[in-house]
Amino acid sequence: MQTIDRAMQVIKVLAKNDTKKWFSITELSKECDLPVSTLHRLLQSMKEHGLIQQDPDLKLYSMGNTWLEYGLQMYDTFDFVGLIRPEMEKLMYEVEESVYFSKPIGLESMVVERIDCLNNPIRIYDQLGIRIPLHIGAANKVMLANMPSSETIKMVNSLVQAEEKDSFLQLLSRIRRQGYGASHGEKTLGTSSVAAPIFNHANELLGAISIGYVNFNITEDRQNYLIEKVIEYGLRISNKLGSKI
Repeated sequence: MQTIDRAMQVIKVLAKNDTKKWFSITELSKECDLPVSTLHRLLQSMKEHGLIQQDPDLKLYSMGNTWLEYGLQMYDTFDFVGLIRPEMEKLMYEVEESVYFSKPIGLESMVVERIDCLNNPIRIYDQLGIRIPLHIGAANKVMLANMPSSETIKMVNSLVQAEEKDSFLQLLSRIRRQGYGASHGEKTLGTSSVAAPIFNHANELLGAISIGYVNFNITEDRQNYLIEKVIEYGLRISNKLGSKI
């Protein structure tokens, strides 16, 4: 177990930085708080399994292709290619904005698919694989609102300060009733998003589809149109997955 924990420490360091992709063993030792000798043995084993790769000249380390291989296998199990992704593409062409699919993972969500509109010169860009606390953003609030109530309360207790819990739960109740969530400037100033839940054949929450857009000069009619469309496509995808909600 200790070896696995240490390996995951290394991977988290290699994966968390958006600008720096390659690290020396000295940098990894400092970041992971592990002796270089211990780290050297660990890195050799991880390299053999393709979990990391090493530049032969610079002796720097980055994530290996094994993660991509397993990730693509998992990607197929979510029906993205055959069902969800085509619907996201249709929605993108209709609204001419970036469209996202997010899944809940514990107290966070992960962006697992993104379709950008090439015709839109101003795009909202959330990196694939990015993790966001579940109480931040339209997609996350939609997912929280549509979980079983006991699970929602448990997560809100962990995520939200005590004095804000009642009002936040009221917000989630309203989101569930209206069928969509909206967020303005929570992650990036000047941007907004609207989102709707997606359910599977067992009527269990699978994730959320969302539209991200720049909110300056947006009209009320345009915003209502985006809300209408995200609700429509959330229901369409859920129905195609067999949901009866």
